[in-house]
Amino acid sequence: MFGLGADIGIDLGTAYVLIYVKGKGIVLREPSIVAIKEKTNEIIAVGEEARRMLGRTPASIRSIRPLKQGVISDYDATEQMLKYFIHKAIGHRLIKPRIGVCVPSGVTEVEKRAVEDATKQAGARYVDTIEEPIAAAIGAGIDISRPCGSMIVDIGGGTTDIAIISLGGAVVKKSLKIAGDDFDEAITRYIRKKYNILIGERTAEDIKINIGSVYKREVPAEINVRGRNLILGLPKNIVITADEIMAALEEPITNIIDGIRSVLEVSPPELASDISDRGIVLTGGGSLIYGLDKLIHNTTGINAVIADDAMSCVAVGTGMWVEYRYAHGSKQK
Repeated sequence: MFGLGADIGIDLGTAYVLIYVKGKGIVLREPSIVAIKEKTNEIIAVGEEARRMLGRTPASIRSIRPLKQGVISDYDATEQMLKYFIHKAIGHRLIKPRIGVCVPSGVTEVEKRAVEDATKQAGARYVDTIEEPIAAAIGAGIDISRPCGSMIVDIGGGTTDIAIISLGGAVVKKSLKIAGDDFDEAITRYIRKKYNILIGERTAEDIKINIGSVYKREVPAEINVRGRNLILGLPKNIVITADEIMAALEEPITNIIDGIRSVLEVSPPELASDISDRGIVLTGGGSLIYGLDKLIHNTTGINAVIADDAMSCVAVGTGMWVEYRYAHGSKQK
């Protein structure tokens, strides 16, 4: 049966797309991956189904991520991916949905317009954009309307957005093109350099999720990894420890810590005092890597807290923002 219109929020991430539907919460969380036939450009799989094809497709099929570092790199694939996810989330509607979609805080007007256009073409009757750190703060339960400084660090797949928020806006903000995907690449490079073993994208992500560390673990952890020996060309198993992954991630993590410190250094004194008292809130999948909160505390002297359900904060915040915006007299009906 066809339903009426809906208000939805979309976290259009480099690694994952999450969709929040008014009254239902998060209804979809799938990888931002599309599988395409080379000759015809026909899309044959989207999301989790396409992710399972990574590294396993013949030459005639390629699996791609249509977003890079938080912005659209393949417009047509992004449009088709969004269309598929929106339909999967809300089904057929007599009235097209109003959609809020998040963008990195460092996005250009051209990049933001591309997101708006792709979302409209995918089936929205009206599109609004919201910056990721604002959405993350709302989703983490921060009252951004107060005249009080709150610091948010959102580490996604393609970008890390850092912002100090007060009175509903970002007073100081910084967007880094370093995030979860860079963690995966750093792990891949480390294993290739140290062991002459080539691993795939999915394997690197599994290592990050299972034993990824940026701070010394109290209990040692390790994982068995299978890859291809670059000298012999044959499959080989090796054991990787959490300490090795900590060494592999040193460069990207140092860049993120430097970004946090640079934002703190230029923040107004009154807001800096608020943040010292209230702490730093971490959101996004990248914030879940072991020890990041401890490392930030050690390097800045400010307590860092990982938000509840950190991976969903941006999508939840975008959805809540959409609900509030349209419930309080938006002209876009």
